[in-house]
Amino acid sequence: MRETPSLQSVYASVFEPALLQEIEDKSMLITAAAGQEMIKMGQNIRVVPLMLSGTLKVSRVNDEGQELLLYYVRGGQGCAMTFSCGMMSQSSLVKGAVEEDLSMLVVPVPIMEEWMLKYPLWKKFVMSTIVSEFVDVIKSMDEVTFKKMDDRLVNYLKGKSLISGSSLINITHQQIADELGTNRVVVSRLLKKLETDKKLLLYRNQIKLLKDM
Repeated sequence: MRETPSLQSVYASVFEPALLQEIEDKSMLITAAAGQEMIKMGQNIRVVPLMLSGTLKVSRVNDEGQELLLYYVRGGQGCAMTFSCGMMSQSSLVKGAVEEDLSMLVVPVPIMEEWMLKYPLWKKFVMSTIVSEFVDVIKSMDEVTFKKMDDRLVNYLKGKSLISGSSLINITHQQIADELGTNRVVVSRLLKKLETDKKLLLYRNQIKLLKDM
């Protein structure tokens, strides 16, 4: 687990000094390793996260276990679904899993609601988070509805590389298929074509993107 950034270093330019102090006093620090599930579909939302570092992947899962990526939450961001479900006292509509080792502060929902009235910059942060991540959800829907699977696969791999900061992606063909809502045979065939086209290299449970990708 990498060193945890301070609240001040991540959010000093986002929130009022008084709010930063309240966050310091009333939040709890949580760290989690890649692969850990932080939010389950159907669970009650009692706290909302403020990300310090790492990446949280937010997705929907159907009854067959297929997963649809909605958006990522990174350092300096909150999670739209937890904000909205927390304020509306609704159970979670999404799954949240750690994509990269993360550290985050969690704030109880009642305190978050108090801050909506007390701090203008908190209200702005919550509302802008909801709008921004709603746009990401629309983009995900557009990917599924309008783009061919080979285009979706390329965009998916580029996104993974961007998040990790590395051209080497540790992932199985089955994991890719689950997240793109298709089957492993289709993914393997498309990956092999991309390798033939010199866009990437395939290893066991790893994919290396090349410059031409």
